Amino acid sequence: MRREQVFEFFRRLAEDNPTPTTELEYENPYTLLVAVVLSAQATDASVNIATRPLFERVKAPAQMVALGEAKVRDAIKTIGLFNTKARNVIALSQALIRDHGSKVPGTREELEKLPGVGRKTANVVLNTAFHQETFAVDTHIFRVCNRTGLAPGKDVLNVELKLEKVVPVPFRLNAHHWLILHGRYICKARKPECWRCPVIDLCRYKPKTPPPGTKPSAARTASPRSSAARTAKARKPRRPS
Repeated sequence: MRREQVFEFFRRLAEDNPTPTTELEYENPYTLLVAVVLSAQATDASVNIATRPLFERVKAPAQMVALGEAKVRDAIKTIGLFNTKARNVIALSQALIRDHGSKVPGTREELEKLPGVGRKTANVVLNTAFHQETFAVDTHIFRVCNRTGLAPGKDVLNVELKLEKVVPVPFRLNAHHWLILHGRYICKARKPECWRCPVIDLCRYKPKTPPPGTKPSAARTASPRSSAARTAKARKPRRPS
């Protein structure tokens, strides 16, 4: 995409959702960190079901360690890889107590030293808890960036580094959330819902998928712009607060 197209891409996503945020439920930076670790290869919805009762009892590393690995494992047994994740949650809690005064560190380097925390998890925590302009590339963002042509890359790190270069300043803080939500609910993996996409004319994906009940040929003959996109272009661009 050209620079002006990238700006318009995010402007429209911002207009549709001015205050995006993570769908993981959490109480503080520590519980956010735990929730993100648990969300690996699991849906946010499934993590929330498990963590709601857990976070009623546990809000700090010392409380998690006191709970013990067996009880943590039992609390998250509905989530995939729960055995490994329970070990990591206890280990990272112990590391926070030992090395960081029970506080979640605010740098990627320190976060990545914690058990079970990789670059993507660190980026989510830095962005959501510490309001840093990071880009946590998951499968949704990887797909959206490659499918649309926004920031194509062969792997997640390549896409992340491209996003670092192309995302305009007004949208950098929330870009991660807009992209993941767009990929989760509109630009879906198997069948993207192009007919209701606000950036349909900016996206290079072809053929566009038509509305349910419409013949595929209709997508090729329809106007390249959705009504939402036409309306967005007619409005004066504004920066999200």
